Amino acid sequence: MKTIAVVNQKGGCGKTTVSINLASALAEAGQRVLLVDMDPQSHCAVGLAVPEEQIEQSIYDVLISRSRNEPMKLTEILWQISERLELAPASIDLSAFEQQMVGINESECCLKEALNDIKDNYDYTIIDCPPAVGLLTFNALMAATEVIVPVETGYFALHGLSKQLETLSILSRRCDQQVNVKVLASMYDIRTKMAREILADLRSRFGEKMYETIICFNTKIKEASSFGQPICEYDPASKGKKDFSALVDEILGTQTKQLRSEFVNSLADQLESISATADELLQAARPPVKAAESAQTGQPEHDLREIELAPAEEAPVLELEEEMEVIETPAHEAPQIIEEPEVEAPTKTTSAKLSEYYGVSQVNDAVVFVTLYPRAQSVQIAGDFNNWQPEQHIMEKVGDSGVWQTQMKLNPGRYRYRLVVDGQWQQDPYNEVTEMNPFGGFNSVVEIK
Repeated sequence: MKTIAVVNQKGGCGKTTVSINLASALAEAGQRVLLVDMDPQSHCAVGLAVPEEQIEQSIYDVLISRSRNEPMKLTEILWQISERLELAPASIDLSAFEQQMVGINESECCLKEALNDIKDNYDYTIIDCPPAVGLLTFNALMAATEVIVPVETGYFALHGLSKQLETLSILSRRCDQQVNVKVLASMYDIRTKMAREILADLRSRFGEKMYETIICFNTKIKEASSFGQPICEYDPASKGKKDFSALVDEILGTQTKQLRSEFVNSLADQLESISATADELLQAARPPVKAAESAQTGQPEHDLREIELAPAEEAPVLELEEEMEVIETPAHEAPQIIEEPEVEAPTKTTSAKLSEYYGVSQVNDAVVFVTLYPRAQSVQIAGDFNNWQPEQHIMEKVGDSGVWQTQMKLNPGRYRYRLVVDGQWQQDPYNEVTEMNPFGGFNSVVEIK
């Protein structure tokens, strides 16, 4: 059994998306797959439509049972997702695991021992790691035979690599097992010159230590997550599905193994130059921000680049597949783009511009909520600001695009909210800031300054 840990301390780089869709694609390719969620937020269960209120036991119970000399088998907590895919779900209890294991010998080997008991039952185990350096991550890395580091092709993501390298360096000094570690370009936005240049630079410097396959940004993948399905089930014809199928083909065809310490050292030697190059690209790619006078209000109309999204370090992404001609290329080659002559874009209203963004943002004195539900008949918002009464804030559908939006004025503060889609309460799939609610689910959170 091969065990792949998906690791990165930086949030928002697509770890859970990669974990879920890689596991599903491997199962579709005929492999027996176990998906292990080591993140206390339990997003794997959410992304696979496993009812949180029905999860009575989680991976926490398996890990903690070994410290109490009452070992529980992984098979006791598994959920059958498909014919060849099973999930070992997480729970909020995992957040206390490190504290409870203080003073216990070999606490970093709990997961490895649990997986050893069922190693003959599966061909692959995929481990979704939390975005933090701690005992849960060490357990995943100790159990892994391979490590995937998903890296968003942006400036801040490159800087996050240094923390990841530090973690892998520490682990390499604590064990002598062989692990094949590779970087995976994820959430790649082919529309931006900066993303293309950073990807090319990563390829030239990392060489064989980087997967040839790249995972492009695709709103179908986010939409699939909001419906609790992997992309291969939600839209088998989508670009996102093709990307993960190509990644599986590459993983199944990979035979070369590398020592972890050798990989860490070679990456560490090159990180400084890559970060410097990214800094130069960031300065070169940053366009000037101009304010246009609004014909109706007389107030400055914010340019798209001025809109601050949460988290602030992540650039907004759009789905423009119908507006750009893309040349189909083999999976191991970066997509090529036919550059069209630059023309002055027609002026858009603020409302039209905001409809292209998903999530929540603050513009002037208004808070704007935008989401994507093409099949929904109604979308409402319930939260602290309306006493959790969804009928007070009904989102408006923008044309036939499936985009829903609304705006409201809120006083500065921290607000919790949920979306109500055709009567079903759920967290905002385009807002990564969440907190546990008393009912075992997650509320989305927005802070107004």
